[in-house]
Amino acid sequence: MIWYDGQLRDADSARISVFDHGLTVGDGVFETLKATDGRAFAMTRHLDRLAASARLLGLPEPDRDEVRRAADAVLAANPMPLGRLRITYTGGVSPLGSDRATLRPTLVVALAEHTPRPGSTAVVTVPWTRNERGALAGAKSTSYAENVVALAQAHRHAASEALFANTVGALCEGTGSNVFVVLDGELHTPPLSSGCLPGITRALLLEWTGAKETDLPFDVLQRAEEILLTSSLRDVQAVHTVDGRHLPGVPGPVTAKAVRTFAERSAADIDP
Repeated sequence: MIWYDGQLRDADSARISVFDHGLTVGDGVFETLKATDGRAFAMTRHLDRLAASARLLGLPEPDRDEVRRAADAVLAANPMPLGRLRITYTGGVSPLGSDRATLRPTLVVALAEHTPRPGSTAVVTVPWTRNERGALAGAKSTSYAENVVALAQAHRHAASEALFANTVGALCEGTGSNVFVVLDGELHTPPLSSGCLPGITRALLLEWTGAKETDLPFDVLQRAEEILLTSSLRDVQAVHTVDGRHLPGVPGPVTAKAVRTFAERSAADIDP
């Protein structure tokens, strides 16, 4: 069961218009939340980011009460131990082009089962860049084709994530994750000015560990003592290989502490 057009519907019978701006031009924003036993983690923070992304695209701010009702209904209708809750909010039915119509936006909320990620993973770097000065910088937009291409590249190299630099050659982010590195025993992550997405797990890890936001050159990945990824479905995940370079002793002590801290703090508060 999914939420669409103001009510729960069977997924097979729900139909979105072929003229929906989210389909025709990628004019939409979304959130992905981890759901455990019918409870979504960090809902308030995700709703804040959904609204911020909508503002960046010039979409009307979503009705937070409706989104909460929709999420609660979908979670109740689809019981599962671990799930991926997806909130999609688009420009709605519009002309075949970049112009928007004045009709109401489209809201879809869906849930799918999720398998826990392994404790560590391999990543690769890709030659394409994030535009830290682009109109969509900082927005969680449905325009995800760049990520699809980069993630396919990662999979061809037996990796689960691809990492981008930005236009000035600084470390930015992954296709669906933020990246942290350990240098001289300290945890660092690129600042939002790098063009990276303001990740929810990223923000919590900064608050809970005292990690530093630091401008980092892209080649820091080749000399970092430890590397880790954060996202709503990865939580905190160690990196054991980057571009074929194996990092020894994964997870390292800083990563292991970050994993432990996030697990304890997130378990203590479902909506931190």
